[in-house]
Amino acid sequence: MFRHSTNFARKKFINQIPTVMDTRITTSVGILRDLMKGNPDGRPNRAIPVEPLNSVIMPDESSKVTWFGHSTLLLEMDGKRLLLDPMFSQTPSPFPLFGGRRYSKILPIELENLPPIDIVIISHDHYDHMDYQTIKVLKDKVSHFCVPLGVGSHLVAWGVDPERIKELDWWNEFKFDGVTLVCTPSRHFSGRSVFDRDATLWSSWVIIGQETKAYFSGDSGYGPHFTKIGEKYGPFDLTFMECGQYDERWSAIHMMPEETVQAHLDVKGRILIPIHWSAFTLALHDWTEPIERVTKAARERNIGIATPKIGEAVMLGLGEYPNSIWWR
Repeated sequence: MFRHSTNFARKKFINQIPTVMDTRITTSVGILRDLMKGNPDGRPNRAIPVEPLNSVIMPDESSKVTWFGHSTLLLEMDGKRLLLDPMFSQTPSPFPLFGGRRYSKILPIELENLPPIDIVIISHDHYDHMDYQTIKVLKDKVSHFCVPLGVGSHLVAWGVDPERIKELDWWNEFKFDGVTLVCTPSRHFSGRSVFDRDATLWSSWVIIGQETKAYFSGDSGYGPHFTKIGEKYGPFDLTFMECGQYDERWSAIHMMPEETVQAHLDVKGRILIPIHWSAFTLALHDWTEPIERVTKAARERNIGIATPKIGEAVMLGLGEYPNSIWWR
């Protein structure tokens, strides 16, 4: 099935440029030591603010996006509801004792109370982006699932009707009732166990509506693909850019905050919403370090950045965006 993809070689998917982690024994030992030691500031010491999701968009209202923490977003535009990387569980791991618990004990809305979803968009199959329990609850209220190549096999195994799954390779497009989705490159990897590394594709996504154009980075190290995406599909009204769970030792697969800002500029974004932080501790940095560094870099580069609380709606096209420093 995948043999015609230029992103598939030697029975696995590959990145556009060499992407390796530092696997030297000294590095691995150092990471293990740091993980065992932990970071006392690696997660909040008090409850973080969460705003309840009180309404959903009507066809004649302005577009808006609501962040649920980490990389989960509800984008409402052109009378459609698009749910990105749905992860509503309390732990981002099949082993709760080792995955760390979600910072917020509550979410803006209970999963069971979500309204019908037109399209679920998934960037890759890692546990913190594609959650089994979430999909099991959601699957019967979703019209379409748009996923990178191979990811549909997980959904079928979890009971999703294959007719509602659209698998795309990089640069492929899917059109649905006035909304165009484009599966675009990212620099990362895939797998849900030690035995299926890179068996499915990973991606970012371009989302084009009648009035709004957005870019969702998924997980990605910095690379030339951002410029290519900007040249082909930019500019974007809004970008949802990975910013968090990074380390110099694995910077090839997760951007540093200053690279997040540069990637936003590369794709020709207007307003940046940093994601992939403020839900789980999956790295060794302080939990507020990503947002502090990315907002500083954004100010220095004179770009617009929105910093909504979890559950706080960002209304598109109004010219004013949430910018409180709620994490301090």
